[in-house]
Amino acid sequence: MEQWLKLGLNEVLSQTLIENGIVEPTDVQKQAIPLFFEGKDIAVKSQTGSGKTLAFLLPILQKINIEQKAIQAAIIAPTQELAMQILRVAEQYGAPLGVKSQQLIGGAAVSRQVEKLKQNPHLVVGTPGRMYELVRNKKLRLQQVKFLILDEADQIFELGSKKEIEDLLFAVNKYRQTAFFSATYPEIMVRYEGRWTNKETLQRLYVTPEHQVAPTIDHYYIVTELRNKLDSVRRLLRMFEKQPALVFINDTNQIANWESKLKYEGFKVEALYGDADKQVRANTLAQFKEGKLDAVLSTDVTARGIDIQDLPLVIQLEPAIDSDHYVHRAGRTGRMGKQGVVISLITEQEKFIINKFQKQLKIKIEQRHFFHGQLLNEDQINEAVKLKGKSGVQAQKSKPTSAPVRIREVNKAEQKGHNSKRVQAEPTTKRSEADYNKKQAPVNQIAAEQAKATVKKKDKLDSNKPQKKIKKNSKDKGAPKWLKAKREQQ
Repeated sequence: MEQWLKLGLNEVLSQTLIENGIVEPTDVQKQAIPLFFEGKDIAVKSQTGSGKTLAFLLPILQKINIEQKAIQAAIIAPTQELAMQILRVAEQYGAPLGVKSQQLIGGAAVSRQVEKLKQNPHLVVGTPGRMYELVRNKKLRLQQVKFLILDEADQIFELGSKKEIEDLLFAVNKYRQTAFFSATYPEIMVRYEGRWTNKETLQRLYVTPEHQVAPTIDHYYIVTELRNKLDSVRRLLRMFEKQPALVFINDTNQIANWESKLKYEGFKVEALYGDADKQVRANTLAQFKEGKLDAVLSTDVTARGIDIQDLPLVIQLEPAIDSDHYVHRAGRTGRMGKQGVVISLITEQEKFIINKFQKQLKIKIEQRHFFHGQLLNEDQINEAVKLKGKSGVQAQKSKPTSAPVRIREVNKAEQKGHNSKRVQAEPTTKRSEADYNKKQAPVNQIAAEQAKATVKKKDKLDSNKPQKKIKKNSKDKGAPKWLKAKREQQ
């Protein structure tokens, strides 16, 4: 508790942290909390799971005046899930202080949110679209806000309507304390900092922990062609049966396509959409956590705020756009010291991306191949070949520098149709030759009888045809015998 007290937190918050098992502050909390108490604007880049939420919530909750009936803190998040996650933490630590919090997210009833705003909450957490709508309709007043937080700020500016976000930020009291927090921090964020923060007091914190990715996570990649990615995902989901997977897709427009394909293959999958109804998204996550789904499809943005402690598998249909996004995706699994697996499906031309991630993140991402229902590396495959013998096994080995060979699983209907067209193979041994001739004898006899019957039928048809009468040459009448013989010879 002393470490929290040294950061400036009061005894109530410090005791609540201890009761929740949080004994020591993280690096980002050690650096950000004192700056909040000093009243400075800050821009923080820190990876997922590093404790950013408590880093900005704890000092804000402590500085809120509960006697004042006005919104004093506004927190904006890019997704509903992230906003609700922040709200739950705010309620947990704000309740002992008497701080009232409220969510303002899309997908929920506007009328109900307006009614709750009449109860004078001290802190609001919401998504940009819904907060802008309420401000525009004069239902949300932010003129007395003292603290403005943009969590996952890069995604807020990238995805939201620029006009809506600017109008929303202009509606906030300009004499506020502003903080940008994000797991990824592209260069364009510097421009947004200059526009919406106080340059004189702005402090940038780029927190790089000792381990950017949890050491309990295994990282693999599979080289495959684009047309074979569906088959690869299918085999992975079968291989990790009863272990739900979070599947990342770079292009939002492709989510519905992949969802329909996997459902056609017989998997129970759902997709998370940023503009989906709140109840639909909540039901999807509830089913996922309960193990009722084989997989959930998501983009980097909609996955922000997903907190599933026992998620065992993350599949990337395409490599992440940069190392920061790879860290964010990998951070969905291997939480709280538990084991996790991250598998990236890449083409041969995308190998350099994996090599870049290994260097930047200082992790090992191993290449694996499909081999007899397992994911094995080259050494494991060679060992298996030696143990089982090369005949019939080597043919199934994936090429090390190309996509793994696809072992097609043919259903019974396909197999039946395939066998009907199969060409009879020539016997290769004396024993097989005898068996072959024995089996073929009845077939040959039937074929001979059919051919004989065909010839007889043809002869019969020919015999029934009317014969043409040969007309005698009228010139032969009265001709000498020698002349008749000569004409017959001609």
